[in-house]
Amino acid sequence: VQLQASGGGLVQAGGSVRLSCTASGGTVRGSAMGWFRQAPGKEREFVAGTPRSGSATYFADAVKGRFTISRDNVNNMGYLQMNSLTPEDTAVYFCALGPRAITSSLRAPYAYDYWGQGTLVTVSS
Repeated sequence: VQLQASGGGLVQAGGSVRLSCTASGGTVRGSAMGWFRQAPGKEREFVAGTPRSGSATYFADAVKGRFTISRDNVNNMGYLQMNSLTPEDTAVYFCALGPRAITSSLRAPYAYDYWGQGTLVTVSS
């Protein structure tokens, strides 16, 4: 499965961005989907995830209430809607797919088998 993340760019603080994740060579249906980010000089961190069932969503405390995650099983895509952005949200954002991921591990990078290349989001103050 190949994942392609897109939608990043430069946005002003308080603005919104929607990231897309396109899957090819496989299906997002039945897989956990996660979004992670990595800021310069920092480790990759969990942002949002949805389990294989798609029945719930999980968010890092830093983005709760501002970000939403969704999945389109028909078009084989995932999305991360980011609102009320702050400069602290500046990072490269990665989408990931975990066909074997269990819900309790959604926040861990090791739960995911496939990763996109990342898309840079820069939030200016």
